[in-house]
Amino acid sequence: MMVSTRGRYALRLMIDIAKQGEAGALVTMRQAAQRQGLSVKYLEQLGGALVRAGVLKSIRGVSGGYYLAKPADQIRIGDVLRATEGSCMPVACVDDEGKCDLAGGCEARGFWRGMGNAINAYIDRITLADVLEGNVEA
Repeated sequence: MMVSTRGRYALRLMIDIAKQGEAGALVTMRQAAQRQGLSVKYLEQLGGALVRAGVLKSIRGVSGGYYLAKPADQIRIGDVLRATEGSCMPVACVDDEGKCDLAGGCEARGFWRGMGNAINAYIDRITLADVLEGNVEA
């Protein structure tokens, strides 16, 4: 599985917001973009997806910003990646048999499903707090 820029930047955004939130601060996308060296517009798109996924909350207005929807130890990296990447399965036919004419009789399909299950188990075991604390297996 190749994680796109969307997934990588979403994780960076979540880490940034978690760090700032430890001090009780709301984070604007402009602030996060400056710290991360990323586009405000791009982060706003990611922020919307992360709010819809229930891992971020936002407050609108002049003194608004973003904050974690729940404690960092309850936010799974899998939730962040699926919010921005969609499925984390390595091939489309595992999620949707209609994407492949051979899905029903494909000998390799079990392998792809197993690989996807291993990826999902790993990204769902690691929390945002684990990443912040450096408690991630290499």
